[in-house]
Amino acid sequence: MSIARLQKEMLTNLPFYEERVDLACAFRWTARLNMHEAVANHFSLAVNDDGSQFLMNPNQVHFSRIKASDLLLIDANDPGTLSGPNAPDPTAWGLHGAIHRNVRHARCVMHVHSTHATVLASLADSTLPPIDQNSAIFFNRHVVDGHYGGLAFEEESERCSQLLTDPKVKVMVMGNHGVLVIGDTVADTFNRMFYFERAAETYIKALWTGRPLRILSDEIAEKAAAEQEDYPGQAERHLSELKAILDEQEPVYRN
Repeated sequence: MSIARLQKEMLTNLPFYEERVDLACAFRWTARLNMHEAVANHFSLAVNDDGSQFLMNPNQVHFSRIKASDLLLIDANDPGTLSGPNAPDPTAWGLHGAIHRNVRHARCVMHVHSTHATVLASLADSTLPPIDQNSAIFFNRHVVDGHYGGLAFEEESERCSQLLTDPKVKVMVMGNHGVLVIGDTVADTFNRMFYFERAAETYIKALWTGRPLRILSDEIAEKAAAEQEDYPGQAERHLSELKAILDEQEPVYRN
């Protein structure tokens, strides 16, 4: 057996290999979209039934370099996590650990300080109004945390996690901080994060004009949001296409 084939077999035998590939793709594409921030921000994916075990990016590694084998397998109930030789970022452990412990429907969690979502988080009213089809997706499906209390260590993270207990709420605008998105899978969560940033960009740029906004009625906004939730396969196809591009351009992400 060739060395290359042996290496491939070793990689594909990694625990949760396909989930790792999906996450690695999401990290790298987030960097391509310039939605990352230096070597901060974190994504995680639950891999057991109660969500207490999850994959997460290693501490202080740039999103554009993350590979499938780099991802840490973490137990949210293990108090010794931060004392280990390969410990995650303490704020990542705090925020993602709290959500995976307390919000079992949050299978995947993505937290970024993307520009337009963070601008929205900096406004006195950080609610995203339904002014177009993209922003309508999030009508009654996002929550604003207006009580920023510092870095997301454990006490702050426990407080934030309680804002996501309603299964309908998939996005938390973290006031004075950034945005956090949850979902069922990597594809579902990445797609939602992508569209929230797009919607926030449209809203912020609409505000720049200084002209009155054309806000959709509650009825139409809810209709559009429900229709988007029932739209078949779009998130999965989105991630599949991104993986196809990376397979051609930088296949090392699968390693």
